[in-house]
Amino acid sequence: MANTTKAKVVGINGNMVTIEFDGAVSMNEVGYVNVDGKKLRGEVIRIRGNKAQMQIFEMTQGIKAGDKVDLVGDLLCAELGPGLLGQTFDGLQNPLPLVAEKAGFFLERGVYVDSLPRDKKWEWTPSVKVGDKVLRGDPIGSVPEGPFTHKILVPFDMLGMYTVTKVTKPGDYTIEDTVAEVKDEKGKTFKLKMAFKWPVKRAVDCYAERLAPSEPMVTQVRLIDTFYPVSKGGTYCIPGPFGAGKTVLQHTTSRNADVDIVIIAACGERAGEVVETIKEFPELKDPRTGRSLMERTIIICNTSSMPVASREASVYTSVTLAEYYRQMGLHVLLLADSTSRWAQALREMSGRLEEIPGEEAFPAYLESYIAAFYERAGIVRLRDGNIGSVTIGGTVSPAGGNFEEPVTQATLKVVGAFHGLSRERSDARKYPAIDPIISWSKYKSVIREDWVAYARKVFLSGVEVNQMMKVVGEEGTTTEDYIEYLKSEFLDAVYMQQNSFDEIDSAVSVERQQYTFAKVLKVLGADFELADKDAARNFFNQMRQKFIDWNYSLWNSDKFKKAEKDVDAHFASANGKVRDEVAAMLKDGK
Repeated sequence: MANTTKAKVVGINGNMVTIEFDGAVSMNEVGYVNVDGKKLRGEVIRIRGNKAQMQIFEMTQGIKAGDKVDLVGDLLCAELGPGLLGQTFDGLQNPLPLVAEKAGFFLERGVYVDSLPRDKKWEWTPSVKVGDKVLRGDPIGSVPEGPFTHKILVPFDMLGMYTVTKVTKPGDYTIEDTVAEVKDEKGKTFKLKMAFKWPVKRAVDCYAERLAPSEPMVTQVRLIDTFYPVSKGGTYCIPGPFGAGKTVLQHTTSRNADVDIVIIAACGERAGEVVETIKEFPELKDPRTGRSLMERTIIICNTSSMPVASREASVYTSVTLAEYYRQMGLHVLLLADSTSRWAQALREMSGRLEEIPGEEAFPAYLESYIAAFYERAGIVRLRDGNIGSVTIGGTVSPAGGNFEEPVTQATLKVVGAFHGLSRERSDARKYPAIDPIISWSKYKSVIREDWVAYARKVFLSGVEVNQMMKVVGEEGTTTEDYIEYLKSEFLDAVYMQQNSFDEIDSAVSVERQQYTFAKVLKVLGADFELADKDAARNFFNQMRQKFIDWNYSLWNSDKFKKAEKDVDAHFASANGKVRDEVAAMLKDGK
C-alpha cells in the first residue's frame, strides 16, 4: 500500500538522518532518501512529534537538508518464496552476483535488485482443492527446489480462515503467476502467488505448538556431541578471541550437522573471511547428497566495510528466512558470525540517537535485543503434524577474549550451550579450541550421562594435578597423581581434539562416538601396573598414538579392526584392570 506522507531531510548525523514529515509514519517503516538521482533505503527507528530518525542502509555522503524522502508505508520485509537456496544476499536481500552484474564489483549505493528471479518457471503441484479451508502458513502446493520439496504457503499476514475458490492446474509458472484464489469469511477474494513478503523484525508464529528442544542436533564433532551438545531448535554461542578457530568450527558444523538447510549470516566480519566462505561453499561436497553444499545453503553477508546499519538488517533477514523454511517442516541451522559486530552497530546507532548509554556504551536494551533474536529459535509442531526447527548458533568476538564484556554476558543468559574458545588451546594447536573447563550445555548428549560425568571428573582431576605440578614440579607428584594427569591428557588428545582437515576424522558418526567413548572410558577407569612415571609416560604416549591411528581409520574397515586390536593389546600390556564402577557402567551400557 503506497503512503502519501510527505517528508524531507532536516538533519544528518553519520548514517542517521532526521526527517520532518506531514502525515502518518510508523516505527520500522521503510523510506527512500532522494540524492543525486538515486534512492537510498532507510528505516524509521524513532518518532518524536512530526520528526523521525531514519537509519540509512547506504553511505550517506551527499545527503543535505531539504532532500525529499519517500515513505513507502511498508515495514522492512524479506521476500519469501522458491529460489532462495544457493543464493548469496546482502542484508537487504539483494542477490550480490546480480548487483555486481548491474553495478560492477565496486558496489554502488542505491542499487536494488529483486530477491527472487521473476522469469524462472517452477513446476507447480497443488495440494489443496476447491472448498478446502486454510489458515496462514498452511501449504497450498509445492515446487521442487534443489534437493527439497518447497511448499508454497498461505502468506503469514493473512489472518483468519479462508476458503479455496480456485486452484491453478499443475504446470510451470513464475512466482508472479496466481496459483490459487481464496475467499475470507466476509466474501473478499485474494489471489495467492508463490512468493510473499514478511517483516523481518516480526517472529513467524504460524505453528500449532512450540516444543521443548530434546532431540540432539548431531554435528559429528566429538567434543560438542559428547560433552557440550546442541539440540534441534536450541541455541548456542561460540565466543572466542581472534584466530581461535570460530569460522573453521562453523564451516565444519554447517557441512556435517544433522539439518536440512544451513543459513550463514556473516554480519560485520572482515571481507577476506566472507570471500573465503563464498568461494569455499560451492566447492564443498555435501556428505548427504554428494553434490555442492551450496544447494542447501543461503549466505547473507554484510562485511565490516559495508554500512553499519545494514548489519542489523542482515541478522533479522537471516532469521526470517530460517523461520520460513521451518514452516515447511524442515530443520534449519542459522550461524550468525558475529553478533558482536551487530551489537556494535546497535551501540553506534544508540549513540547517534543520544540515548543514555549502558555498560561499555552499549544501549541499555542490548540484552532484550539479543534475547529476542535467540528466542526466534525453536522446534515447533505445525498444523499438519510435521515438525520443523530453527537452531541458532552465534559467534561472539569479545575484545581481547574477555568473556566478561556485555555482549558475551547478555548472550550467556539466553543460550542453551556455551562453547567458549580459549587462546591457550588454540595456541597449543588443540582444535576445536573449545575450553572444557569453562564450556557447558543444558542439552542431552549422544553419550550416556554417567559415562560423560565420569570422563569429565577424570579430566578435571588431571587438570588439578597439572596445576599442582606447575608449582611443585613433576618430582613432587606421586605416580598415582601423575597417571591421573596422563589420563586427562589422553582424553584430550584422542577424543576432545579432532582434525577437521582429515577426511575420516573430520566427521564422526554417533555410532562411532559411542563405540570409541566406551573404549576411552575403559582406559580412564583402569588401574595399570606401571613401575614409575617414565613407564607411565611411555605407556600413555604409545596408547595415545595407537588411538589416533584408530581415529584415522575408516569405520569398520580392516584397518579399523587391526588398529583396534593394537589398542586392546597395548591396554593389556600394562595389566590394565577396569575398576568395578566403570565395568558396571560399560556392562550396563551394552
